[in-house]
Amino acid sequence: MVLNVYVDLTREFNAGRLRAVICSGQAVVLHRLAIMSKDGDWILREDAQALEHVLDVLARHGARYRFGAPLDARWMAGAWSAHLEFRSPELRVRTDFFTRPPRIAATDLARMWREQEGRDPPFVDAALLAELKKTNREKDFAVIGELARIMTDPRQQLLYSRSALDLLELARAHPHLVEELTPRRALLAELGIKREAIEEALDRERRALMHANERRLQAYRVASQRWADAWQELERETARLPLPAAHAILAARAQDLLPTRVDEPR
Repeated sequence: MVLNVYVDLTREFNAGRLRAVICSGQAVVLHRLAIMSKDGDWILREDAQALEHVLDVLARHGARYRFGAPLDARWMAGAWSAHLEFRSPELRVRTDFFTRPPRIAATDLARMWREQEGRDPPFVDAALLAELKKTNREKDFAVIGELARIMTDPRQQLLYSRSALDLLELARAHPHLVEELTPRRALLAELGIKREAIEEALDRERRALMHANERRLQAYRVASQRWADAWQELERETARLPLPAAHAILAARAQDLLPTRVDEPR
């Protein structure tokens, strides 16, 4: 089963200590909202030992870098992501890592580390996953809607539901929560209006969130242009090297070509 590759990797990453928490597509699978996902994404602890351990695990599997930032605390602290892959007997295993996921507050990240301690496998809860799924892909908003339906806290359901009918039912059951949460989700102010108006508000909200993520990604694309221009040459230079040696070259070159910080649009 494909999922076992990513769960087994997670166990290797977390040998002796929690360093990596599954998120994104594999987390959707673990929440039983999908059958499979084609790659693996992890939130890592932002410390040198954790990153070195993950690199060592990947090196044992013969991994190579794909285009992205080096798996190094300097770029991870700037909210970049690192992308590597290797071949298993069954498939190509694609792995993506970050330490500061978009739209996740530091307090929520700290809570995640506390709550995932001792879990096997550790994976993000429905609310954090819903935040991660606020991307510029249409299909991710359907996932958010399904996540809202497995949430047990009506506050979270009101904040993440993508269904006008579900929102109306929640508003009838919890009118005090609607007033409390409207400053956090403006469309809750529409819940006293017709269903069609709520559906239009949901569409506007989705488009606004998609555009916000597009602007965030564009800022990183612009910041990585010189790195992208050099990438083909770097791939050739490191193609036959073991991962530790390739990583050292990439990190050294990135110091000149890839800024560690990016000013994200507000």
